[in-house]
Order: sequence, then structure tokens, then C-alpha cells
Amino acid sequence: MELGRLLFFDKVLSGNRNISCATCHHPRFGTSDGLSLGIGEGGHGVGIDRIPGTGQARIKKRVPRNSLGLWNLGAVDQTILMHDGRISEADTYENGFNTPAEEWLPAGFNDLLAVQAIFPLIAQFEMAGNLNENEVIGAVHDRVDYAWPIIEERVRQIQGYRSLFVESFAHIEHPSEISIVDIGNAIGAFVNHQWRSYDSPFDDYVKGNRDALTDKQMRGLALFFGEGQCANCHSGKWFTDNQFYALGLPAFGPGRTRRYNDIARDLGRMAESDALDDIYRFRTPPLRNVELTSPYGHNGAFKTLEGIIRHHLNPHLSRSSWSISQAVLPEIREFKKVDLIIQNDRLEMERYTQKLDIEPVNLGEDDIDALTAFLRSLTGRSALAPSMIIPDEVPSGLKVDK
Repeated sequence: MELGRLLFFDKVLSGNRNISCATCHHPRFGTSDGLSLGIGEGGHGVGIDRIPGTGQARIKKRVPRNSLGLWNLGAVDQTILMHDGRISEADTYENGFNTPAEEWLPAGFNDLLAVQAIFPLIAQFEMAGNLNENEVIGAVHDRVDYAWPIIEERVRQIQGYRSLFVESFAHIEHPSEISIVDIGNAIGAFVNHQWRSYDSPFDDYVKGNRDALTDKQMRGLALFFGEGQCANCHSGKWFTDNQFYALGLPAFGPGRTRRYNDIARDLGRMAESDALDDIYRFRTPPLRNVELTSPYGHNGAFKTLEGIIRHHLNPHLSRSSWSISQAVLPEIREFKKVDLIIQNDRLEMERYTQKLDIEPVNLGEDDIDALTAFLRSLTGRSALAPSMIIPDEVPSGLKVDK
């Protein structure tokens, strides 16, 4: 646990030693970052106060997807992660996982969460850095797995980590044996332990406390599982069916498409599956602690719960009346054209608007208010408690994002 905590907050894992896992998954922002599209590699600060940096180190692109919360991701039934599901448990390769590293993913990971932990380290706009800036990003561009040995060696050279790894892992007798698998397993174990949440008013209600929910929340519960049709997709203990749907969210930002596709857009699940039917579909997000993880949607199009609820009820009306002010997108002058490049592509928007997996639902203002209240009843008491997990310092000696 302690080893994983220190690694999670340590910027030594990033290419330029200037960003950590916690920068975009910070306890102060519900394990997200409070932004629609993150300001990753090259930025300064945390959350909504993060700025794009200066000079040659200034960010080159917004992170193209909204930063996901980390709640309950270690649950055994969480078998697929990311907005497009590009990291999953599968028999595709002999390592037991389907990931961007394909057959080059090393063996030995404890679970899917441990696997996921190592991929932001090699993502250019998240933690790896830009071309010609450091040896990590250079290695990534040779082959996706070539950067991990560089990160391993960095960790091996830090005395605090050398002793912690030997103490924490029975199979490690000497620091020279520390591997990226061990780093991922340590971070995964920390995230799994730290961000479990099932102590909400809704949980109290399910356990038999009929006074746990207000009258408004009770009405929202009935709508959620009934007329509102929310539970058709947001089902189960974590309020997700882990399936993929096209919701027709307002399109903005740089998008995330396939490597060989030079059109600015976001293909969603299709970029991973290569199945045309998956175009513009994104994974159903879990809803526990959802009030803490604003903004909402794969690109953070809505900064309020009310906004994302309204969109689900009538996607066409929502999209036609949407403005970028409904997102949390700090203005970056040189990105103004890129921020709306997809929306201004007439042909792409014609394709995009034709794909929709949800039907309009006619609910009134009081219903929307009740649904919002119910979603807030999914917030755990422990999730609201002041966080004491941010370390004062980390073994590398680099600055910790507070």
C-alpha cells in the first residue's frame, strides 16, 4: 500500500519528471481532475487551476478524453476499462489481457487495474512527453514497450524505492529485479484499496434503512429504475453494464482516432474493435460518487449532473442548444480552432449525428431535479471525508501535487 501510494504521487514515472498519476486523478477532484479535457504533459498546477505551461515545454495538445474517476476499479467484475475499452481481460494474447501493447505486455500482473496503471506512463500527452524531450518518449516511438525498462531503471536508482520494493515483494531479493510489472502491481494495489466506495445513503437504504433517502431521492430512485430508463445501462452494483453506446454528446476537442486515420474525430469503441457498428460508442461509466467527478461524458461535455441528465433525455435538443461554456475547458489561445474542429466538420457531424443508441424520454423539471438528487445519494461517506493520503514528500524528492 505505502509503496503504491508513493509511486502514484511521484513524478519520476513521467518522461520529463513533471507529472504524476495523481495530477490527473487527484483526491481533491474526486480522483479525476475537474476538467473536461485534461492539461497533461507540460502543464503546471492541479485541477481547474492547471495552466498549459510556458515556452518549449508548453502543452502541445489537450488530453483528448475526460479523466475517469478511480472508484471501485479493482472490483473483480470490472473486466474492461477506459472510455473505449482498450484495456480489458481477454485471451487475445497469451498474457491474459487485451491492451495497446498487444503481445509485448509482460506477464505477471495481478489484475486489470495493475495493467492499466502503466499505460499513462507511455502516453505522449499524458505522462511520456513530446518527441525529442526525453528518452522515454523516444523509446515509445520505437515500440510501445521499450520505454518501460527506462522507467524501471529510474526507480531502481532511488534508494527509498530500492528498499521498499525488496520489503514489499517476496520475489524481489535485489533492487535490480524491480520491473514495470512490480510498479504496476504496487500502484494497482494502492488504487484498489484506497478508492473503494459502497457506504452511501443508497447503500444504507438497500440494507434496510428506509429513512436513508429523502423523499426527493426516493422519487429519483423510482425514475432511475423505471420511467427514466437509466438502469437499462447503469445497472449492477457499480451502476454500469460495461457495454458501449453512442450518446451523441456534443463533439469538441482534438478527438482520439486510430493511428492511421488523420481526420480529427473520436471513433470511440471502433478505434479498438475495428467493428464499424462500434463507431462513436463509449463505455457506460460507473455512477458511484458521480457528483464528485464532474465534468461528465467521454469528453466532459457537461459540467453539471443536470446537464448530462438532460442530454440523455433528449440528445438532439441538448446538442443543438449546447455551447462550450457547458464544459470546463480553460481557454488556450492556440487551441481555439482545434477545440471546435470536429464540430465544424460538416461531413463528420453528419456521420456522427446519425449514430444514436438512446431514445428521447419525456420527463419534467421536477423529475430531472429528483434524478439529480438520487445520483447524489450514491456518494459514499468515506469519499467525502478529508483525504489524508497525499504524502508530504516522495522518494525521488520531486514536488508533490497538493
